Amino acid sequence: MSIKVPLVDMVARYKTVEKEVKKAVISVLESGHFILGPDVSNLEKEASEYIGVKYAVGVASGTDALHLALLACGVKKGDEVITTPFTFIATVEAIAYTGATPVLVDILPGSYNIDPKKAAKKITKKTKAIIPVHMYGQAADMKSIMALAEKHGLKVIEDSAQAFGGECHGKKLSGIGHAGCTSFFPTKNLGGAGDGGMVFTNDDEIAAKVKILHVHGSAAKYVHKTLGFNSRLDSIQAAVLRVHLRHLDQWNDLRRRHARRYGNLLGGNERIILPKELPGNKHVYHLYSVRVSEREACQRFLQERGVSTAVHYPIPVSGQESFRHLGYKAKDIPVSSRISKEVLSLPMYPEMKEEHIEYVCESLLEFCGK
Repeated sequence: MSIKVPLVDMVARYKTVEKEVKKAVISVLESGHFILGPDVSNLEKEASEYIGVKYAVGVASGTDALHLALLACGVKKGDEVITTPFTFIATVEAIAYTGATPVLVDILPGSYNIDPKKAAKKITKKTKAIIPVHMYGQAADMKSIMALAEKHGLKVIEDSAQAFGGECHGKKLSGIGHAGCTSFFPTKNLGGAGDGGMVFTNDDEIAAKVKILHVHGSAAKYVHKTLGFNSRLDSIQAAVLRVHLRHLDQWNDLRRRHARRYGNLLGGNERIILPKELPGNKHVYHLYSVRVSEREACQRFLQERGVSTAVHYPIPVSGQESFRHLGYKAKDIPVSSRISKEVLSLPMYPEMKEEHIEYVCESLLEFCGK
């Protein structure tokens, strides 16, 4: 008998916090503070304490967080910024927005994150920053990346959009580099009810610049020091996120439990390559992405059995039409090119039922052959 298993279930999450969210949203509506206001400042305080940094600045999206962090770190036209091609396009878009050139470095097959040794070979006199992406909820090799940055005088801006609450050697992601950025897109581990993002830092100067840039370059009302942007986090999103932040660790623990169950049921099949939590990391499994051959056929097979899946991501950024001018070929990023043809994200959300995980695994094993 077929069971319907969604990739994510936003309604199920809402139901777990419905009363708290309704109370928080109504409070904002009754207060009349819809842009910035106390809920935003309180969220910034609570989120900075959670990550373990001095500053957090709420902005309109994760993309804006990256863009403004880059500008605050002094990245400009003519500079180069190293990052990975195996990421959502926003990571590379943010670099392009500054006028800098994205320099794309291949990934490690075990983590799907940027390879620090390959990154070291791409550093030039124009290099100003590195953006490691904590893909699928797994921390990049931050120890090596920070050592590389210190050696060459570079800024490190963490893209933690898929890894809020994740850790590397006991430190929360977004709190290790010179700046950290996250997205509050609804499906994220810490997601809101719309778009939103945040920049984290311990650096006084970076924080001050982001705070000015995100409100039209204004340091005081109607006093504009520089050309800025309209990138404010609204109060209703902040109110929802404050509720969700209180439940985040519990939700991430459930994701980790589901990942262990997936691993126990799928382990040992040679046709399925499972994600692994690397030593020193706390993987928060924003996505549970396996690798399979004949992916398209596998995806169709699972869909016929009611199992929703997705591909994150089918085309490296260098292969997107908007970035083909960078001139990268598949041979330049062989690991990313291969893995992009194999990854398949299985259903993953905190409220998943045990029988759903078992059904997904039974269906996948049926396709792959026990």
